[in-house]
Amino acid sequence: MNDVARAAGVSKNTVSLALRHSPQIPVKTRERILRLARRMGYSLNPTVACLMAELRRSRQPGSQAGLALVNANLDRRAFREHPTIPSYVSGCRRRASELGYFTDDFWLHEPGLSGAALVRRLRARNLRGIVLVGLMHDNRLPDDFRAVWEQFPTVVTGVRTQNPALPFAASDHHMLLRGAVEECLRAGRRRPGLVIDRHIDRLVEGRFRAGFAAAQGVLRVADRLPPFLFVADDAQRWTKFREWFTRRRPDVLLSLYHDVEGPVRTMGLRVPEDVGLVQLEWRPDHPHWAGMDQHNDITGEAAVEMVTSMIQNGYHGVPAFPRATFIGSTWRPGATLDAVSV
Repeated sequence: MNDVARAAGVSKNTVSLALRHSPQIPVKTRERILRLARRMGYSLNPTVACLMAELRRSRQPGSQAGLALVNANLDRRAFREHPTIPSYVSGCRRRASELGYFTDDFWLHEPGLSGAALVRRLRARNLRGIVLVGLMHDNRLPDDFRAVWEQFPTVVTGVRTQNPALPFAASDHHMLLRGAVEECLRAGRRRPGLVIDRHIDRLVEGRFRAGFAAAQGVLRVADRLPPFLFVADDAQRWTKFREWFTRRRPDVLLSLYHDVEGPVRTMGLRVPEDVGLVQLEWRPDHPHWAGMDQHNDITGEAAVEMVTSMIQNGYHGVPAFPRATFIGSTWRPGATLDAVSV
């Protein structure tokens, strides 16, 4: 490091900060030092770097590092009362504790909260990184908070963000649909139908529909059904669903919502004898349903592992090449599908 400092005409501390991508060093200076270090064959020893970072923290009062769990959902109570978000949160808390970090909660839509105010709170509470949870309304973050993502390592759970694009951990929705269709075929079903909220599929960049289309490749052309796409607040949603069902005649329905069972039964159909039902995000409050367990708690754990790795390696700012971690799902057999004789 001394050699790099002499060649660059800067102090050893400046080189150290530049190699850790610290925002304290001007971008042009940082890039010049990084280029020079590469030419000289110098690189950080990650083990030593991590140890030194811990030693620096241990000299400070209140030295235990923490992670901010930011509720990005429009509902302040989503961490406790949403059907799926609490599972992400429990995984985040569990893995953070295992790695020696405490967690502190924030609500992104708190009235009066600005990016600058959140930065001050994070620094005051010794929070070193952020996990964003519950982004459901859109995959774009408020412009006012860009300073936060530029100063703290941040990982998003569930979806990929745009402008800025941040690292994220999510269920592998494409493979989830393929796995669900394969289980339907094993159960003797030959005309699977996808019932999906148009907004949710768009939020995950069409991976639900893409996985469904890929899985249908093994079916006869006549049995490849177009999905039923709906908008949640459409008053005619179920009327349109019944029309689609009558025209397409699926023998099993794959959906993210349990309420599809109501319209099926009002049409006089038996479950699973006449039509099977598969939940694409299996939940313990409906244990009799067949479905795919997305393991959202494991996604939360993965997000924490990603952000702590960024912290330990000195990453700051919005990455030029954001990374993604996809979590596989597992099949949960249930009475809504596997009770049928095949």
